[in-house]
Amino acid sequence: MAQEGLRHTPLYDEHKELGARLVDFAGYEMPVQYSGIQAEHNAVRNHTGLFDVSHMGEAIFRGPDAESAVQRLVTRDVGRLDVGQAGYSVVCYEDGGTVDDVIVYRREGDFLVVVNASNREKDLDHFRENTEDLDVEVADESDDWSLLALQGPEAAQLLQDLTGTDLSGLKPFRFAEGEVDGARSIISRTGYTGEDGFEIYLSPDDAPRVWRALIEAGATPAGLGARDTLRLEAGMCLYGNELDAETTPLEAGISFAVHLDKEPRFIGQRALLLEDTEGLRKKLVGFEMEGRGIARHGHHVTNGAEIVGEVTSGTKSPTLDRAIGLALVDPGVEDRFEIMIRDNPVPAKTVPLPFYERDRE
Repeated sequence: MAQEGLRHTPLYDEHKELGARLVDFAGYEMPVQYSGIQAEHNAVRNHTGLFDVSHMGEAIFRGPDAESAVQRLVTRDVGRLDVGQAGYSVVCYEDGGTVDDVIVYRREGDFLVVVNASNREKDLDHFRENTEDLDVEVADESDDWSLLALQGPEAAQLLQDLTGTDLSGLKPFRFAEGEVDGARSIISRTGYTGEDGFEIYLSPDDAPRVWRALIEAGATPAGLGARDTLRLEAGMCLYGNELDAETTPLEAGISFAVHLDKEPRFIGQRALLLEDTEGLRKKLVGFEMEGRGIARHGHHVTNGAEIVGEVTSGTKSPTLDRAIGLALVDPGVEDRFEIMIRDNPVPAKTVPLPFYERDRE
């Protein structure tokens, strides 16, 4: 039975048919799991998993000042992107805090900026308010798109049988416009799992048929639960956990997406330059539990009696079979600390990120 007041993606009936457990996520009734998080996680790591991420938002920037508008709003220098190339980036407030993390697609004649579902309205307001002086249209086309994420080491082989687009020529963070099972699509070699894979943008009308075709070809349907354990193993930030209005992209460890030398400057650049010079107020670290227990979002990080940070994400890693997590901690925190789990300090140690990295042979 549908939960009252929640929105549905075009694949809602498919999820029900597959017996998915549905939960409220960013105002959408979304599948958290089908067969089980562990099985879905392993399918992505070893074969191919398929996610419905149609709840994500799509903003299109059109007009003579489209590039200037995007340049002002995001931390990456999008002037360096070729047509057919995408870039992970961050949108900041003037003080350097994070509005959202986004992917910018440079297309022929416009820019597609993909935003997190929970931030869609806030982001669009921010985009428009800060580009009023420019000759640009900022269109919210989120309801005109569905988005499927096909992820895993066998994703390319599986998808190639359903498209005429040569996927071997599509490098990471490149995209092509083509067809998937006869449906007009943008095929992007991007993802949020640490595996090779693709994100397929297509019309809501075509999405259920293409979803079924990918499953019939061998993809395992996977829900938000596996998506979260996969991205955490890959050391990827989640807005609302590692990133928020009180946390800058430098503090969250994603300085690779911040071009501090960019001209003209982006919103928040001055604050981030100052932070880069004077030092961080906090830093993101990866950790592994040494004692028994699983750290969760919001657990305190302590050093003796002193609280020195907070866990932003934590889980039992299905791939590594260890309890891992991310935390924002004071800059001076060393290699070992404790996590407060049920008022009990449990020892943990920092480890390099990502926790898991795929074999790229």
